[in-house]
Amino acid sequence: MAHQVAPNPSHLSAANLADYIERARTLVPQLKERAAATEELRRLPPETEEQLHASGLFRIMQPARVGGAELDYVSVVDIGEELAKGDAAVAWNVTNLGTHHWMLGMFEQAAQDRVWDHDPDALIASSFVFPAGQARRTNGGYIIKGRWPFSSGVDSSGWNMLGAIVAPENDTQAPELRIFLLPDSEYTIIDTWHTAGLKGTGSKDVEVADTFVAEDMTLAVRSMAGGETPGSAINPGPIFRLPVFALFPFVLSGCALGNAQACLDDFVASTRHRSSKYNQAKLSDFQSTQIKIAEAGARIDAARRIMRSICLEAMEDARANRVPDLLNKTRFRRDGAFSVGLCTQAVDLLFAASGAGGLYSSGHLQRQFREAHAINSHIAFNFDAAGANNGRVELGMPSENTTL
Repeated sequence: MAHQVAPNPSHLSAANLADYIERARTLVPQLKERAAATEELRRLPPETEEQLHASGLFRIMQPARVGGAELDYVSVVDIGEELAKGDAAVAWNVTNLGTHHWMLGMFEQAAQDRVWDHDPDALIASSFVFPAGQARRTNGGYIIKGRWPFSSGVDSSGWNMLGAIVAPENDTQAPELRIFLLPDSEYTIIDTWHTAGLKGTGSKDVEVADTFVAEDMTLAVRSMAGGETPGSAINPGPIFRLPVFALFPFVLSGCALGNAQACLDDFVASTRHRSSKYNQAKLSDFQSTQIKIAEAGARIDAARRIMRSICLEAMEDARANRVPDLLNKTRFRRDGAFSVGLCTQAVDLLFAASGAGGLYSSGHLQRQFREAHAINSHIAFNFDAAGANNGRVELGMPSENTTL
């Protein structure tokens, strides 16, 4: 069930985005065929990683000055959707690792040069579970330690962005949220990723023991709240003025969208010719089947419109040098969680309508069901958390999300 990509405000960006979507589309059949092996490996297979590097898809939001595509933010939704039609775990790693190039473009030039002068294709993993890390100031930088969960794509990456809380130096200061960029020689990977879904993301733990990180290899979260950043002098493009954590759900929401769309496409294709094993009645003749297809499709289409409209709105703000206020930032988080919930509901409808046939491990449906719920379990898609915080701000109370 093909859908039309809504026009982008910039014709040039739209043309470039269409090219990268097509690059992703050509990989889908191979990703789908390789999905079971990717799950078994619990990380990106070398051949998949090689194809993704060759396609340039890891570099969709990297600054153009170092050879990246520097696409508009909506690209993470559109390209994530396309890749997830083949394998949601692969899509998760591509959009996740790809947006770390975007975030690195906000760091001081010294950090960017250290990574990209050596290898512009370098992959950077992350864990933004800030309470997992503790840091303290010292001469020229920080001493950091901690153990972080959910570092997706870490086996493929030579670097890692780790969030930590910096202890105040005196009673008049508040703790600070800061991101630390470390090479793989300075952290240990701990293989904890034995899961029911998103197995191929390899989202393992990483541990750091009292390591020095230079000041220019760090970035305060408050510097990523929208507008100018330490990297603005060399990366003046509008995507580098976006509020990072306000838009964080959309880094990964396209994975839920593509997974749900693939589930619907597969269900429709099989139902057209499928008959009940008990009475040989054509399932396509059942009105209940027709209604479930319509309801699932409506939820997926509504989710796509929400995801893309937020990204396009944010780009318009960035081009006009407008920073969204706190209420709008909480609305972005709310709608990101809500739209992924719609995708999960669509998959649940189709899984229930498939009967026992959806249970076979040889089919794609059981994987799509597991992936949908694994994606939905991410804190960014917890509607209770995002919705409650939006409601608090609507009511004039302070935000509980300190990254905004």
